[in-house]
Amino acid sequence: MQPTLRPAIHLPRVYLYCDPIDFRKSHRGLSTLIEAELGHNPFSGELYAFTNKQRNKIKCVFWEDNGFVLYYKALAEDKFKWPKRPDELVTLTDQQLNWLLDGYDINLIKPHKKLQFESVF
Repeated sequence: MQPTLRPAIHLPRVYLYCDPIDFRKSHRGLSTLIEAELGHNPFSGELYAFTNKQRNKIKCVFWEDNGFVLYYKALAEDKFKWPKRPDELVTLTDQQLNWLLDGYDINLIKPHKKLQFESVF
């Protein structure tokens, strides 16, 4: 079965907040964290992804035209493979976000490096 409700691809930017948060936070609490702690504009349209301490839930929040969109996913048995980075914020591509939602470890998925040539000779 195809996923039907996912954050749109082609978002301006996707950020992953590395530390677990209190999952009682609504879009107001998350947008306050984005503005006060990270110094970002929560109305920019960029997506911010958060997890809980058990790493079995994910919340994504972003501003869309006239209101906040809150995406929530709770896993029944497994955990999200959340990156362990020294930074509090990791930038992802929209593809990496979808891989994370599908259960992949995004630290292990690396595409082939891009090659650029000037000539065939």
